[in-house]
Amino acid sequence: MNLRLLALAGVAVCAVALPLAVASAGPVRDEGHAVVRSLVHSSDSSGSSEGDAKAPSAAPSPVRSPLTLGLGLATAARCGPELSSPDGIEAQTCVMTQGEDTWARTYYRNATGDDLDSVLSLMGPADRTMQMHCVVAAEDEPALCETPRERTQGDLAAYTAVAEFARRSGSGPLLLRSGSNSSAPTAS
Repeated sequence: MNLRLLALAGVAVCAVALPLAVASAGPVRDEGHAVVRSLVHSSDSSGSSEGDAKAPSAAPSPVRSPLTLGLGLATAARCGPELSSPDGIEAQTCVMTQGEDTWARTYYRNATGDDLDSVLSLMGPADRTMQMHCVVAAEDEPALCETPRERTQGDLAAYTAVAEFARRSGSGPLLLRSGSNSSAPTAS
């Protein structure tokens, strides 16, 4: 009887801990997960374009966050639902926050049999938008694409991420749109 109770308690703890672990998963330095073709920063509404010339850096930021938990920086993820299209693309898009940095990340799986194009956008306060163009290889393996990290400005709730997947070279319709606050799939 006690053994069954302990086993049941262990299962309950795992059921609670697993979603929390997945929500904060990812190595502290996880660069180089996607093939990046270009980076576009749009200027804010005041016309400032100081971020336009910035390029992603493979080196981690030298700024230390005070939000360490002894094992590294805590990472928070605000994700939309996992979506899939009839064509075979599956995705989930998130706004990630670690210390003072915010970025967009989309987890995907391409079972279409074709290479696809993806645009991942991070929209933030003051009409700031950052976009990454990623090549989605024709592999039926889970992968991810993410924008470079930027210093969080304003309220975290003001950040939204959207990923759009389409056939290469504009030769086809939009296959899937996934957002950090989506509730239903959008596909043509």
